[in-house]
Amino acid sequence: MTSTPDAGEALSCRGLHVARDAVPVLHGIDLVVPTGTWISLVGPNGSGKTTLLYAMAGLIPSRGEVEVMGLSPRRAGRRRVARMVALMPQRPVVPEGVSARELIRLGRTPHIPRFGTESPHDHEVVEGVIDRLALHDLAPRIATTLSGGELQRVVLGRALAQEPRVLLLDEPTSAL
Repeated sequence: MTSTPDAGEALSCRGLHVARDAVPVLHGIDLVVPTGTWISLVGPNGSGKTTLLYAMAGLIPSRGEVEVMGLSPRRAGRRRVARMVALMPQRPVVPEGVSARELIRLGRTPHIPRFGTESPHDHEVVEGVIDRLALHDLAPRIATTLSGGELQRVVLGRALAQEPRVLLLDEPTSAL
């Protein structure tokens, strides 16, 4: 892990505890990830890697402290947190009948005002992600018809379209 001395913390957990159905899964996790670094979690199936990612994103109940770019996901509004952190899930939920381009466009949701519509900038971001990930052939296709690897690339595109400061990837290469 490398970082500059004044880079700050992108993500931190202190004394993080998570239980699922009253069964403790994570016990007192302490973790600091400096801004600008990459970190990999390695462990056996069922060891809590996915649970840790969801807790860090503020998507499941937990005890202890979690901060992402100085924000507490539990206390900050969901929209504000979604502008800072994107989670690429292991098993994405894909709405029926949505094209790959529309699924990527969903990543812009945190940036669109309530009852608002996408701006030209939102469209530019989506098209830029499609270019960067070479998704032109997949963009018009219905997302539920894509192969596992194709869908994974599109879901990565959705996460990148959020323009997050922190990107949490749950088994990002498993179907590629």
